[in-house]
Amino acid sequence: MAWPAVLVIVPVGIIFILSGLIVNLIQAVLFILVRPVSKSLHRRINKIVAELLWLELIVLVDWWANLKIEVYADDETFELLGKEHALVISNHNSDLDWLVGWILAQRSGCLGSALAVMKKEAKVLPIIGWSMWFSDYVFLERSWGKDERILQSGFERLADFPMPFWLALFVEGTRFTQAKLLAAQEFAASRGIPVPRNVLIPRTKGFVSAVTHLRSFVPAIYDATVAVANSQPAPTFLRIFRGQSSVIKVLLERHSMQELPETADGIAQWCKDAFVTKDAVLEKYFSKDIFRDKKLQDIGRPKKSLFVMIFWSSLLAYATVRLFQWLSLFLASWEVITFSIAFLFLVTIIMQILIQSSESERSTPATNFTLSEGTRQRLLPR
Repeated sequence: MAWPAVLVIVPVGIIFILSGLIVNLIQAVLFILVRPVSKSLHRRINKIVAELLWLELIVLVDWWANLKIEVYADDETFELLGKEHALVISNHNSDLDWLVGWILAQRSGCLGSALAVMKKEAKVLPIIGWSMWFSDYVFLERSWGKDERILQSGFERLADFPMPFWLALFVEGTRFTQAKLLAAQEFAASRGIPVPRNVLIPRTKGFVSAVTHLRSFVPAIYDATVAVANSQPAPTFLRIFRGQSSVIKVLLERHSMQELPETADGIAQWCKDAFVTKDAVLEKYFSKDIFRDKKLQDIGRPKKSLFVMIFWSSLLAYATVRLFQWLSLFLASWEVITFSIAFLFLVTIIMQILIQSSESERSTPATNFTLSEGTRQRLLPR
């Protein structure tokens, strides 16, 4: 790893880990003491507390890597962002799609109430996963027999949510990789359905469950199509720590929940059709550099995340100085230095593991399929 990245990862990692543990502790206390008394009050307070952690990641994107996000939407949709409950569906083609969603939620004033349906492994991740669990995220077992009940329960819990929330659902079920695309293309070709070139085939059971249980109190679906600007590498945590920018384009279209069919088959087909359209939009963009005719909206770059990072940095710097003053009363200088080096090394290792585990190349590839050379050449995107 390059030294500039290390020089950012270590101090940021220290701040993130220590502040994250403080946030998790506050969330745990709120969950035990406040939620049994008032779930509404708990959610309102937790929104503020969770943002104190999540904004630390946004400050890296906004003010260090200077990642640019271009949002294309009509004025009516843009004005409603953050003012209503919404189910958000999107293609899932990079490591940081979820962070792009957080940035859009922050700009819309609902970062702390931005929720998602995620695999269960995420909730055991120290700090970030724990904060999601306390914030009403829905975690799946990857077994429909169990997940059907988990989704129903999770969706019903949101009926009395006291402020606008976004619930993100990546209906492709996994991140986009070339191997998974080839598997999806072979499946589509064998079934006589449209062969995707830029997205995977959506898994519609979760979407059908979401629409069925949410439509009575969630007025809208936000259909997001996300693309990395042509000729630019996809953003990763490592690129962000190195201060390397990217341009992400997001086409956002709002659909009234009441427009969707009533039957499960109809809802599933609506989702499939949406991804066929999404695939065509991406194909046109990648081949002709045209990204629909929606208006480019100004999402700005608020300074709130900077203030949060300054707050944590100042608080933890003061606490660290006092801690070392206290340790020096009981430990020799070499023991304090050894403790400091060991802690810094541990932080570096943890951050390195988190970065590597999030990279698409290391995500689980599709298995149990083999393509002939002729089929491979016919199905691969040009």
